[in-house]
Amino acid sequence: MPKVKVRNIQNTAVSEIEFPKEIFDYPLKEHLIYEVVKNFQANQRRGTAATKTRGKVAGSGRKPWKQKGTGRARIGSIRSPIWRSGGVTFGPHPRDYSYQTPKKAKRNALKSILSDKLRNEKIYVVDQIKLESNRTKDTVTLLKKFDFDKMLIVDKKENSELMLSSRNISNIKAVDCKEINVYDSLKYNYIMFSVDAVKYLMEVLK
Repeated sequence: MPKVKVRNIQNTAVSEIEFPKEIFDYPLKEHLIYEVVKNFQANQRRGTAATKTRGKVAGSGRKPWKQKGTGRARIGSIRSPIWRSGGVTFGPHPRDYSYQTPKKAKRNALKSILSDKLRNEKIYVVDQIKLESNRTKDTVTLLKKFDFDKMLIVDKKENSELMLSSRNISNIKAVDCKEINVYDSLKYNYIMFSVDAVKYLMEVLK
């Protein structure tokens, strides 16, 4: 089993924790990750794009001029798609883009990402993430001790100070351990877990 150092908020190692091999030593499956991320993004789409067909645009139904004898091309309606301000042919209409991916595929994709980050030493485990208030300044001060560029912080939602104080930091996102997903895990280069959060995750993913 891989062992990871548990640090305090001063970035000093205080103990070790063992990670299950079946979760944190999982092979990297890029295509599976791609499919799960594509599914996540599709489910976020609102699907409200819409255009008007020739039956919906404003305009008279009268034939602009007679069929023959004018020297001009024949036309039946000013709402024709080939005319300016006419209808749109094959344009988008409101639809639901969401679809389901098997739960097992999502779990395996998450294990694949977590294992890859662990191999590249991009996972921090801290004993507890405790802030004195919900000010953004407190989170910034806390994270100065750690080396990262973009970080996902995973703890329990009861830690309201962390959840509130991290909202205004562009390269930081804090989530509840029950809401961690493949998209966020891939988007942020580093992940910080509290001990409670990583234990919950090990129970869910085993």
